[in-house]
Amino acid sequence: MAKNAAKSSKTIKLEQIGSAIRRHHSQRSTLIGLKLNKIGRTSELQDTPAVRGMIEKVHHLVRIVDEK
Repeated sequence: MAKNAAKSSKTIKLEQIGSAIRRHHSQRSTLIGLKLNKIGRTSELQDTPAVRGMIEKVHHLVRIVDEK
C-alpha cells in the first residue's frame, strides 16, 4: 500500500499556452477538468494515468512546467 501512496504523491504542474477558441467542445471540457481555461493559468494536479490522458488530449494547448 505504501507503493500506491508514493505514486499518488507525485504532482504535475501545467500551464495553458493555447486558446480554447475554435476547439472542439471535448477539448474545452478537458481544459476545464484540468483546472485551466485561460492562457497563462497554471494548475498543480496529481500525476495519475487519467490526468496524463487528459494532458495528451490537449497537449497542443498546455505545457508541463514541473514534475515532482
